Amino acid sequence: MSDLLQIGDRLLVIFDGHCGFCNRSVRWFLRRDRRDRLRFVPSESPKVAALLARHRIGETENGLSSPAFAPSTILVVSNPDTPVEQILVRSDAAIAMLRALPRPWPAVATVMSWIPSPLRDLGYRLVARCRYRIWGRLETCPIPTAQERERFF
Repeated sequence: MSDLLQIGDRLLVIFDGHCGFCNRSVRWFLRRDRRDRLRFVPSESPKVAALLARHRIGETENGLSSPAFAPSTILVVSNPDTPVEQILVRSDAAIAMLRALPRPWPAVATVMSWIPSPLRDLGYRLVARCRYRIWGRLETCPIPTAQERERFF
Protein backbone atom coordinates (compact mmCIF):
# COMPACT_ATOMS: atom_id res chain seq x y z
CA MET A 1 0.00 0.00 0.00
CA SER A 2 1.38 3.38 -0.98
CA ASP A 3 2.04 6.32 1.34
CA LEU A 4 -0.19 8.36 -0.94
CA LEU A 5 -3.29 6.51 0.28
CA GLN A 6 -2.79 8.24 3.63
CA ILE A 7 -4.05 11.56 2.29
CA GLY A 8 -7.68 10.38 2.33
CA ASP A 9 -10.00 12.78 0.52
CA ARG A 10 -7.44 15.59 0.47
CA LEU A 11 -5.89 16.85 -2.75
CA LEU A 12 -2.24 16.02 -3.38
CA VAL A 13 -0.37 19.00 -4.84
CA ILE A 14 2.81 18.15 -6.76
CA PHE A 15 4.99 21.22 -7.26
CA ASP A 16 8.48 22.10 -8.47
CA GLY A 17 10.47 22.19 -5.22
CA HIS A 18 13.27 24.23 -6.79
CA CYS A 19 11.01 27.01 -8.08
CA GLY A 20 10.89 30.14 -5.92
CA PHE A 21 7.39 31.03 -7.17
CA CYS A 22 6.08 27.51 -6.54
CA ASN A 23 7.46 27.50 -2.99
CA ARG A 24 5.92 30.89 -2.25
CA SER A 25 2.61 29.65 -3.65
CA VAL A 26 2.72 26.55 -1.43
CA ARG A 27 3.34 28.79 1.61
CA TRP A 28 0.39 30.97 0.59
CA PHE A 29 -1.89 27.91 0.37
CA LEU A 30 -0.60 26.52 3.67
CA ARG A 31 -1.55 29.73 5.47
CA ARG A 32 -5.09 29.68 4.05
CA ASP A 33 -5.83 25.94 4.20
CA ARG A 34 -7.51 26.06 7.61
CA ARG A 35 -9.68 23.04 6.77
CA ASP A 36 -6.61 20.85 6.11
CA ARG A 37 -7.67 19.86 2.58
CA LEU A 38 -4.29 19.95 0.82
CA ARG A 39 -1.11 17.87 0.98
CA PHE A 40 2.08 18.87 -0.80
CA VAL A 41 4.99 16.99 -2.31
CA PRO A 42 7.82 18.29 -4.51
CA SER A 43 7.96 16.69 -7.93
CA GLU A 44 11.55 15.68 -7.21
CA SER A 45 10.40 13.34 -4.42
CA PRO A 46 10.79 9.61 -5.09
CA LYS A 47 7.35 9.18 -3.50
CA VAL A 48 5.63 10.53 -6.62
CA ALA A 49 7.77 8.73 -9.20
CA ALA A 50 5.27 5.87 -9.64
CA LEU A 51 2.36 8.27 -10.00
CA LEU A 52 4.21 10.32 -12.63
CA ALA A 53 5.23 7.15 -14.49
CA ARG A 54 1.68 5.76 -14.36
CA HIS A 55 0.42 8.86 -16.17
CA ARG A 56 3.49 9.05 -18.44
CA ILE A 57 4.39 12.47 -17.04
CA GLY A 58 8.03 13.29 -17.57
CA GLU A 59 8.65 11.02 -20.50
CA THR A 60 10.64 12.40 -23.36
CA GLU A 61 9.61 12.02 -26.98
CA ASN A 62 11.53 8.75 -27.28
CA GLY A 63 9.61 7.27 -24.34
CA LEU A 64 12.48 7.47 -21.86
CA SER A 65 12.05 9.12 -18.51
CA SER A 66 14.51 11.57 -17.02
CA PRO A 67 15.27 10.97 -13.31
CA ALA A 68 15.83 14.70 -12.82
CA PHE A 69 12.47 15.55 -14.36
CA ALA A 70 10.43 18.24 -12.66
CA PRO A 71 7.10 19.07 -14.27
CA SER A 72 6.81 22.52 -15.74
CA THR A 73 3.31 22.71 -14.31
CA ILE A 74 1.64 22.15 -10.99
CA LEU A 75 -0.23 18.87 -10.69
CA VAL A 76 -3.19 18.26 -8.40
CA VAL A 77 -4.15 14.65 -7.78
CA SER A 78 -7.46 13.60 -6.33
CA ASN A 79 -7.86 10.05 -4.99
CA PRO A 80 -4.21 9.02 -5.54
CA ASP A 81 -3.49 5.29 -5.89
CA THR A 82 -7.17 4.45 -6.38
CA PRO A 83 -9.13 3.41 -9.48
CA VAL A 84 -10.68 6.90 -9.67
CA GLU A 85 -7.36 8.76 -9.49
CA GLN A 86 -7.52 12.03 -11.43
CA ILE A 87 -4.77 14.51 -12.30
CA LEU A 88 -5.45 18.18 -12.98
CA VAL A 89 -2.85 20.48 -14.52
CA ARG A 90 -2.19 24.19 -14.99
CA SER A 91 -5.13 26.49 -14.30
CA ASP A 92 -7.48 23.56 -13.59
CA ALA A 93 -5.11 22.53 -10.78
CA ALA A 94 -5.04 26.07 -9.38
CA ILE A 95 -8.84 26.25 -9.46
CA ALA A 96 -9.14 22.90 -7.64
CA MET A 97 -6.76 24.15 -4.94
CA LEU A 98 -8.73 27.38 -4.49
CA ARG A 99 -11.97 25.39 -4.21
CA ALA A 100 -10.44 23.39 -1.34
CA LEU A 101 -9.86 26.55 0.71
CA PRO A 102 -12.40 28.28 2.95
CA ARG A 103 -14.34 31.34 1.77
CA PRO A 104 -13.86 33.53 -0.23
CA TRP A 105 -11.51 31.38 -2.32
CA PRO A 106 -14.11 28.95 -3.76
CA ALA A 107 -15.94 31.98 -5.19
CA VAL A 108 -12.67 33.17 -6.76
CA ALA A 109 -12.27 29.69 -8.26
CA THR A 110 -15.79 29.86 -9.69
CA VAL A 111 -15.10 33.22 -11.34
CA MET A 112 -11.80 31.89 -12.72
CA SER A 113 -13.61 28.86 -14.16
CA TRP A 114 -15.80 31.19 -16.25
CA ILE A 115 -12.69 32.15 -18.23
CA PRO A 116 -12.20 29.71 -21.12
CA SER A 117 -9.57 27.10 -20.30
CA PRO A 118 -7.28 27.93 -23.28
CA LEU A 119 -7.12 31.57 -22.14
CA ARG A 120 -6.51 30.61 -18.48
CA ASP A 121 -3.78 28.18 -19.51
CA LEU A 122 -2.15 30.80 -21.74
CA GLY A 123 -1.77 33.05 -18.70
CA TYR A 124 -0.50 30.10 -16.68
CA ARG A 125 2.11 29.23 -19.32
CA LEU A 126 3.34 32.83 -19.50
CA VAL A 127 3.98 32.87 -15.75
CA ALA A 128 5.52 29.38 -15.87
CA ARG A 129 7.88 30.40 -18.66
CA CYS A 130 9.42 33.26 -16.69
CA ARG A 131 9.07 31.95 -13.10
CA TYR A 132 12.77 31.16 -12.63
CA ARG A 133 13.88 34.53 -14.01
CA ILE A 134 11.54 36.47 -11.70
CA TRP A 135 11.38 34.38 -8.52
CA GLY A 136 14.62 32.40 -8.86
CA ARG A 137 15.60 28.75 -8.77
CA LEU A 138 16.44 27.25 -5.41
CA GLU A 139 19.36 24.85 -5.07
CA THR A 140 17.41 22.73 -2.59
CA CYS A 141 13.80 22.46 -1.51
CA PRO A 142 13.15 24.60 1.58
CA ILE A 143 12.58 22.60 4.75
CA PRO A 144 9.05 23.01 6.08
CA THR A 145 8.55 24.11 9.66
CA ALA A 146 7.73 21.48 12.27
CA GLN A 147 4.06 22.49 12.09
CA GLU A 148 4.01 22.24 8.28
CA ARG A 149 5.80 18.87 8.02
CA GLU A 150 2.62 16.83 8.53
CA ARG A 151 1.21 18.48 5.40
CA PHE A 152 4.11 17.32 3.19
CA PHE A 153 5.03 13.90 1.78
